[in-house]
Amino acid sequence: MAGGTLELTLDLISEIPSSEGLPARPDLQAALDRAVANLLSRQLPDGSWMGELESNAAITAEYLLMCRFLGVADPEREASALGYLRGEQRPDGSFGIAPEVDGDISVTAEVFVAMRAMGVELDDPAVASARDFVAGHGGVNATRVFTRIWLALAGLWPWHELPVVPPEWILIPGTRMGSIYDLASWARATTVPLAILRSLETVFPLERPAPGELPAGPRVPAAGTLTWKSVDRLVRIYGKLPKVGLRGLAMAEAERWILEHQEEDGSWAGIQPPWVYGIMALVARGHRLSDPPVRRGLEALESFGIEDERGFRLQACVSPVWDTALALWALCDAGLPQDHQAVRKAVDWLVAREVKKPGDWAVRLPGVTPGGWPFEFYNDQYPDTDDTAVVLCALTAAGHRRGDGTPAGQAMTRALGWLVAMQGSDGGYAAFDADNNRRWVERLPISDFGEVLDPPSPDVTAHVVEALARCGGRDLALAKWRAVSWLRRSEEGEGAYYGRWGVNYVYGGAAVGTALATLGEHADRERLLRLGRWVRDHQRADGGFGESVLSYHAPEHIGRGQPTPSQTAWALMALEAALYGSPDLDSDRSLTESAAAAADWLVGHQQADGGWTDELFTGTGFPRAFYLRYQMYATIFPVMALARMVDPGPALAVGG
Repeated sequence: MAGGTLELTLDLISEIPSSEGLPARPDLQAALDRAVANLLSRQLPDGSWMGELESNAAITAEYLLMCRFLGVADPEREASALGYLRGEQRPDGSFGIAPEVDGDISVTAEVFVAMRAMGVELDDPAVASARDFVAGHGGVNATRVFTRIWLALAGLWPWHELPVVPPEWILIPGTRMGSIYDLASWARATTVPLAILRSLETVFPLERPAPGELPAGPRVPAAGTLTWKSVDRLVRIYGKLPKVGLRGLAMAEAERWILEHQEEDGSWAGIQPPWVYGIMALVARGHRLSDPPVRRGLEALESFGIEDERGFRLQACVSPVWDTALALWALCDAGLPQDHQAVRKAVDWLVAREVKKPGDWAVRLPGVTPGGWPFEFYNDQYPDTDDTAVVLCALTAAGHRRGDGTPAGQAMTRALGWLVAMQGSDGGYAAFDADNNRRWVERLPISDFGEVLDPPSPDVTAHVVEALARCGGRDLALAKWRAVSWLRRSEEGEGAYYGRWGVNYVYGGAAVGTALATLGEHADRERLLRLGRWVRDHQRADGGFGESVLSYHAPEHIGRGQPTPSQTAWALMALEAALYGSPDLDSDRSLTESAAAAADWLVGHQQADGGWTDELFTGTGFPRAFYLRYQMYATIFPVMALARMVDPGPALAVGG
């Protein structure tokens, strides 16, 4: 582990001062000490934390196909990746998006093509069973549009059977309805390079597989309303006209947009989809592999790779800012002194990651001073309100205040100004844009995978509310009041709050509960008790909490699932907020008992090294389509939860 051995790190615990809080639980303090030592031992030399961000096999399959398309495949890398892919296959031949979800035909089809492209024979058991799974579930016609785009790029599917994505779209002014800025940031960054590839009907021929190896299956009616089918037909007619004039201008503008949106580290938006499409679009437009944008993009993509005993795999994204802010916050909650070396290094690292230039958000918010933080190492085009809020909370926990003259204080001042400007007209907060809610884009034929809008959510809004409360000041009062009003309206049923970026209502409840308890307002006491009771009612008999990703698919799974450390910690944090925010800690004894049982579960499942491991995915990319396992979650959140059980004061006693 980076940062020293567990034994050396345990010595650092002696620097943590004792505190008074709930009735003493020596076992909890001992477990917390071990967990803090584990977290300290995982800090990287530069002061950051970053765990693996695991998704599904399609991300690696698409990387392998892109390398084959561009002629940059590495035989050793492919052999290692093949080992990873074989390990991800299920007994029925499929590949999935999360352990609990049935096999996914689109992911399976993409892995099949990648395996065949690498030379794996048709009679290989892995390839044969993957093909059988696709055939038995409707064939290629039943896959999502983006899978068929990959097949078209390989010359295995006709482009004319895919929706048209006109590059002229980019010529619509960004402030107007109908522009690409109506799309969520991630969809926008993917659609622009895709428009180039679709318009050129780009093909990178492969030696294998041969067309037809994957059965087409029965034709599935095209998605979209009659209106959009008519628009698609008109665009197709337009696309048959000579490719001069407006089409040429649009292609050049799309290329310019891609080049301007490449990040300092060579990525696009810090995420895999626009990155690989961006590289291929530039090559399709005539850029050579040795040209700086393409070369930098390919080199940077390698940094997202992980190779171990499971083989090589590509992460869809990396989360160093998020992981570092959460780890710093957890350690400060646990009582690590603010002048501790680990705290100082983490603060310095976070301050250096501040975004200081306008990004896509500025198209509809011109004149706003940049600020805030992204999720990744570099993503200046797309800082997000969620990371910004959590970084602000972590910096306040580390003793920093806005406007205190330090680099951290100055960064906080800029971030708060940007955060206030990013508030939606309804008072809520989305992740990357304000008022990204023009629902017409959801009816586009290409919108069959994931989310294409970025509406406000309870978890993000709650984090912003907590940040505004912690930072204080009359200038933030109106934004805080509007956000709190939105948050109160977001309650579903009796005490449930949806989680957009974490699975699911347990995650949303932890964020909302902590935010409302931090406010300390009398009006929220009954609301917090309802939340606590909702959590209590979904606790397992063993004291743990789990909520399957299937809760996004069907309501009977809400609050139900195999327990995980991160979700048990979230539930415990919600219970702590309910207890701390109610008029009397003994007002509902069952909540105290539920919290004690959850803490016992965490202590009982702690590993010998002081950490925990989530076996299931508890992070959300796109509900119902793309899920994540954050390696750091399983230890960071138990540290937070146990620290607040020992002493809720540092985390919750802010008020107003």
